[in-house]
Amino acid sequence: MLAFILSRATPRPALGPLSYREHRVALLHLTHSMSTTGRGVTFTINCSGFGQHGADPTALNSVFNRKPFRPVTNISVPTQVNISFAMSAILDVNEQLHLLSSFLWLEMVWDNPFISWNPEECEGITKMSMAAKNLWLPDIFIIELMDVDKTPKGLTAYVSNEGRIRYKKPMKVDSICNLDIFYFPFDQQNCTLTFSSFLYTVDSMLLDMEKEVWEITDASRNILQTHGEWELLGLSKATAKLSRGGNLYDQIVFYVAIRRRPSLYVINLLVPSGFLVAIDALSFYLPVKSGNRVPFKITLLLGYNVFLLMMSDLLPTSGTPLIGVYFALCLSLMVGSLLETIFITHLLHVATTQPPPLPRWLHSLLLHCNSPGRCCPTAPQKENKGPGLTPTHLPGVKEPEVSAGQMPGPAEAELTGGSEWTRAQREHEAQKQHSVELWLQFSHAMDAMLFRLYLLFMASSIITVICLWNT
Repeated sequence: MLAFILSRATPRPALGPLSYREHRVALLHLTHSMSTTGRGVTFTINCSGFGQHGADPTALNSVFNRKPFRPVTNISVPTQVNISFAMSAILDVNEQLHLLSSFLWLEMVWDNPFISWNPEECEGITKMSMAAKNLWLPDIFIIELMDVDKTPKGLTAYVSNEGRIRYKKPMKVDSICNLDIFYFPFDQQNCTLTFSSFLYTVDSMLLDMEKEVWEITDASRNILQTHGEWELLGLSKATAKLSRGGNLYDQIVFYVAIRRRPSLYVINLLVPSGFLVAIDALSFYLPVKSGNRVPFKITLLLGYNVFLLMMSDLLPTSGTPLIGVYFALCLSLMVGSLLETIFITHLLHVATTQPPPLPRWLHSLLLHCNSPGRCCPTAPQKENKGPGLTPTHLPGVKEPEVSAGQMPGPAEAELTGGSEWTRAQREHEAQKQHSVELWLQFSHAMDAMLFRLYLLFMASSIITVICLWNT
């Protein structure tokens, strides 16, 4: 026989409309019956209808009628609700709205002291399922929830012969999460899911764990359906009390640690960007005199901007992630290399048109850099004799002597004057050629030095970004 212990639930004959005083008496009687410590009338229900033909639909009416009230025999004793959940999917992480979309299986367990039966008298039935809408349900909600609860209707709950109710429901949770996208795409996020009651204070409801945290973590990893962008690292919990409006509410805070899988972004963002920067560095080996280096670098710079426009959908739209700094750095390097090429091209143009005299301090610096063992190697230059180093000015070579008796005649004087003009013109051309060679040598030295500075800055910047990503 199925015995349900219901305090003061003796039926009375139906009456007509009650007066205001009769309503108050009935309410006080109900409150008194709920506050008693277990004394009540035991209802015996015939269990012959249980088993093969299911349960009698009217057997639990007396319990179902009490669902608006918290199931306690002493109203001053709080109801303890044990909660647990399993995260079966990480659907999305919205960096712009700072939202975590996940799918949970929430489980709540509590005791109903008004339900109890003897399995031996009820064909060995120890638990049964019944519609959750007929039972009192705790109003547990997630504080970070940013959408309405879309729990399906018509769910059932399991009730044991000792009155323990186990209620499970699926939930799609869009919860607020304070995202830190600085280390994108190698970022880890720590979101919170805070379970609390909306109406019942600590005097009426206490929260506890149904399972240990490691059991929840293992269960979530085993049933996790999505293996896409995010992976679950672990769960931890903290218990706290929430003070709101002068009332104290019990709550349990779960910290959900998730990590982004960066392979998609490494393949689609970092690797192509690295290839373009490497090609830009190799373009320094193109001869500046050929005139192909500047158009090549401009084309490469335009291609990099097109790449950034195409890949902008994969980047977070809020905040300043480190990868944005990396792209800006690569773009700056390419712009700097283009400016360096324009500068060297201008030096070569000056050297081949109207080269001014090279300043003495710059000439000394160039000789210092070109000395053996220095750090500014330049392109090999042709040997030159120096400005005005004609054969008559070379060491050990003397000008031909003219004797007093061999003075040149008019024709010879004219010939001598023409040779002196030719010699002066030749010396001028030699000086100009030497100045051109000095400017060319200086241009190659500057090109080599700026190229090394470019490589040094690029390597140090990329190593710094990689070190920041690894922290």
